[in-house]
Amino acid sequence: MNSTQQTETYLTGITTTGTPHLGNYVGAIRPAIRSSQEADHKAYYFLADLHALIKCQDPQLVHQSTREIAATWLALGLNTDNVVFYRQSDIPEIPQLAWFLSCVAAKGLLNRAHAYKDGVQRNLDEGQDPDYGITMGLFSYPVLMAADILMFNATRVPVGRDQIQHLEMARDMAQRFNYLFGEHFVLPEAVVDDNVAVLQGLDGRKMSKSYGNTIPLFLEEKPLRKSINKIKTNLLEPGEPKDPDTSTVFQIWQAFASAEQTADMRREFENGIAWGEAKKRLFELVNDELMEARQRYNELLATPDYIEEVLKSGAERAREYSAPFFDQLKKAVGIAPLA
Repeated sequence: MNSTQQTETYLTGITTTGTPHLGNYVGAIRPAIRSSQEADHKAYYFLADLHALIKCQDPQLVHQSTREIAATWLALGLNTDNVVFYRQSDIPEIPQLAWFLSCVAAKGLLNRAHAYKDGVQRNLDEGQDPDYGITMGLFSYPVLMAADILMFNATRVPVGRDQIQHLEMARDMAQRFNYLFGEHFVLPEAVVDDNVAVLQGLDGRKMSKSYGNTIPLFLEEKPLRKSINKIKTNLLEPGEPKDPDTSTVFQIWQAFASAEQTADMRREFENGIAWGEAKKRLFELVNDELMEARQRYNELLATPDYIEEVLKSGAERAREYSAPFFDQLKKAVGIAPLA
């Protein structure tokens, strides 16, 4: 039985669509990398390539994104001795568990999922059939996410506030399965860090691939400087005081700077620093932090065999838990050898 554990178990998934950007780094990657250095808990970090298929039907993009995201985490110092780092699709027990959970998950529960409801509402607003363009992958996304979490009996799952509902659904599915087949799953808890920065993009909106306003994480120096120079600012002249709290330039500065550097830049804004000078200093700050990791990232991209080896090794470690545990679950539901 797996309902009690000696230590907390953390689990984090990274969907393999697109190239990581500064917002991903500040909001999710950097905190998780730091956490990977701590040896006081179990942790599973995975590339969610099965989830990627829900919103991306471009095989080349999914494949390239998998390589880029794996290289990103390794380049930034993910400690694969302390954490289990694997590709979701290398763990066959996960989609099998998703089917078990589908058989106990109420359709009414999934009807309430935000992503599905938003898709239906958009269709209605546009005069379309409610389910136009909505796949079963999108509809059952919370089931696969629950399988990711419950497969390793994760107790703590760092998420944004928009994902709390999915954690609650995973708890509901776990409770229903436990009620029908015995206590097998712990109930996971969402970990929401309100102190994690949500960066604005080039146009002042939240940095997001869907807005096309991102700054890719490992741009070379010249295009990085060019991207930072594109950040939208107001028309205040040099010498005119500027409000740091409404500035994307300052917000990104704050995400990379020390407390002392942040205080100094706040004074510079009050004293009317020119936008060109502020952007120049921001480029230097961001570039200094990422320079060494960028070099390692490029080296890793050039050695995909090494990345594959790391992921396969992580999958083997993950399956040391998932394979015997899923055998228990199969017996619990009545799927077992007849002899």
